[in-house]
Parts: sequence; structure tokens; C-alpha cells
Amino acid sequence: MTDTVKKLASRGIATEEMKILSEKEKIPLDFLMQRVANGKIVIPRGSKRSNLKVVGVGEGLSTKVNVNVGSSTRHINLDMEVEKAKISQKFGADTIMDLSIGGDIDGIRRKLMEVTNLPFGTVPIYQAYIETAEKLGSPIHMSEDTMFSAIDKHFEDGVEFATVHTGITLELAQKLKDNPRTTGVVSRGGSVLATWMLHNGLENPFYKNFDYLVEMAAKHDVTLSLGDALRPGAIADAFDEFHISELTNNAMLTKRAWEKGVQVMIEGPGHMPLNKVAADVKLQKSLSNGAPYYILGPLVTDLGPGYDHISSAIGAAIASSEGADLICYLTPAEHLSLPNVEQVKDGLIAARLAAHAGDIVKLGEKAYEKDLEMSKAKANLDWDNICGLSFDPEKASAIHTQFTSHKDGGCTMCGEMCVFLLLPQLLKQNLDLGMKKLSRIE
Repeated sequence: MTDTVKKLASRGIATEEMKILSEKEKIPLDFLMQRVANGKIVIPRGSKRSNLKVVGVGEGLSTKVNVNVGSSTRHINLDMEVEKAKISQKFGADTIMDLSIGGDIDGIRRKLMEVTNLPFGTVPIYQAYIETAEKLGSPIHMSEDTMFSAIDKHFEDGVEFATVHTGITLELAQKLKDNPRTTGVVSRGGSVLATWMLHNGLENPFYKNFDYLVEMAAKHDVTLSLGDALRPGAIADAFDEFHISELTNNAMLTKRAWEKGVQVMIEGPGHMPLNKVAADVKLQKSLSNGAPYYILGPLVTDLGPGYDHISSAIGAAIASSEGADLICYLTPAEHLSLPNVEQVKDGLIAARLAAHAGDIVKLGEKAYEKDLEMSKAKANLDWDNICGLSFDPEKASAIHTQFTSHKDGGCTMCGEMCVFLLLPQLLKQNLDLGMKKLSRIE
């Protein structure tokens, strides 16, 4: 079995991925290796794909953005999912996850892994659920072997990271039954496990057999993403007993995985009012000794359907600035529909803007070099660079020329009253006048 990247870093061995990441992120190699060794940075790599893009997630690195794709039980279109994966890579996603629950799940996953070289993640419990329902009529008949077999299949296929809902326990599921929340369990994987545990009266297999799960991950050097089955699905549920208890469990399990050299991320909420976002990130970092935080949103209002990519970007910007490491995007279709290709793109760009806004606070001058370039381009009315430096150059250029084909002077908003024309022209006129007076004096 090949040593995991975490074990190699612990022994002071710099892998090619570490060297590439050090140069790309402008962080000293020894600092990077130390943080990989102590679990504060993960480099998802798996053991199969050779053309993988090197991506680091964690302390001192730029905030990364994940895109979710995948079929549903009601809409299965492989070509559309492939196009989503391609558009995600084109517009700067750092990681991608396949959440497919409909159609040929194995075939979809394998095809998506072919068309992108981004670190690739899955949620294996979905496949275990679907296949058990098809074979036995109900997912409550899932066996522990079925659940772990799905994980093994995904690991064998070469995924770089996988969400496993380890922190929800039978005790928490029973408490939830007696003390319902505003929106209950909004995690698909969490709902599956809670239903299974309550029906069968059995402990969560991933919690109970966590050491076995870690062994599987170590064999393939897969990064475990400890899922937030009990994340708040409404701002009213944020920071309740279930949210905090699961986070505490996952933080404890993270340290056990580290002992075996396995890389771990912890997943976070969810829906959360603006004033609690910073506290949530700080709590996660404190409980877990700085494990990378993979955060969904967070959505800062429940009133966003149709615009949830904006609601989540607001929360994500704060989370990023406070130390969140990987932002899972949301699209305008969240809570309404499976997203189409354009909605995936919109969600990705909103999340990238949020992540970058946080990095300006978190990383300082290193993060805002391009912002300074953009500001200079605007001052010079350099439209090629203004559009080219944006996260969506094609859209920026199309908007700039939507009422005119001209690419010189001010835009159609201000025309000749453009602030970058008026004052410079006046200053130039005064300078010319001063030079003429000077020449007369001479």
C-alpha cells in the first residue's frame, strides 16, 4: 500500500504535488508540508488518476470552490451533466462532486471523471440507497455490507474524496424524533441514515465502524469529507443541539483519522443568520484543531429560492474571511429544481466571487493583486483587460457592447460624462495652459 500524502509529509518527504502547490499558492514548502502533516491542509489525490489537477484546501491557502453535478431520479441526461462538468472546469471550479441518484450511477460517475481533471468527490450512500430500493423494495433493508461496498466501489474507481455521514448517531436520531426541528434533516445522506437507524434500532455503521472506514481511505489515499447530516436547513435551526453535537462528533473522529495518516475535511452548514457565520467557523476550527472546513453556503436567509446563489454568496464571503477553506456552491435552482448548465455557471461564479472576497481579508495583498490590475484597467478605460480580468470575460464583453460596438472611450452608461474622461481632460487642459504660459514667460 502506497503511503498517504499526509504520512509522507509527516516524514518530511515532499511530493510533487506539494512542490507544485507551494509554488502556485506562494507558500514556503516547509510550511505547507507542516500543515499537511498536522491535517490543516489536504491535497485530495486518490490513487488512480495521473492527470489530476493539484489542489490544496486548508489553512494559508486560497479559498476553493466546489461544484455539484449529477442526475436526479426525475431527470437523467448524461450529456447535460457532462456539459456541467466542462463548464465548471472552464469557469474555475477547484473540485467537483457527482451527486447522481438516477440512471446508470456507475456509468455517470466514470464518464464525469473522464471529462475533468479536477479532484472528484461522491456520496456513496446515495448509490447504496438507490440500489437497495431497486432490489429489495425499500432502502430500510440496506445492510452494512451494502453501504461499505458502495464506498469501496467509489474508492476503487479513483475518487479523490468522498462524503461520509459519520457524525449522526442513533442517540441523535432518536432525540430528533422526539424534538423536531423547523426543517428536520435536510441532508439526503443524513435522512437516509436517520431513517435506517430509527427503523432498525441500530447505530450508524460509519460511526460505529469508523476505524474500518479509515483503513479503506488509507488504502487508496482518499480524503474523507465528514458529512453534516444534521446541518441546519433553516436559520431558526442554526446552532441547535443537533448541529453542534454532530460537529463535535466529527471533530473527534477527525483526530482518529489523522492518527492513521488519512486526510480529512469537515462539512458545515447550511442555513445560518449572518451574525452566526463567523462563530460557526471559529467553533469548527477550535474543535477540530484546524481541520479544513468545507462549507455549504451558508445561506443567510431562507427567502432566496430563485436567488439562493446570492444568499449563499453573502454567507460564503464571511465564512471565507473567517477561515472556511472550501465553499460548496449553490445555484439559482437550489430548493426548486435540478440546475441546468447556465445555472451551474451562475452558481459557480457567485461562489468564486464570495471566496475571493474572503481571501482579500484572509490573505491580504497576495489575494488582491488582480483587483489592483482591474482598478488600473478601469482608470485607463482598457476594456479588453476590464473584461478579460473578470470571472466571466465573455459575459462582461457582451454587456459592454450590448448597445454599441465601440470599445473606446466611456461606456454607454456615462458616455462623455465618464469620470475617467472628465477630470483627466480638465487636468490635461490646465497642464497645456500652464505650459503655454510658461513658454510666454520664457
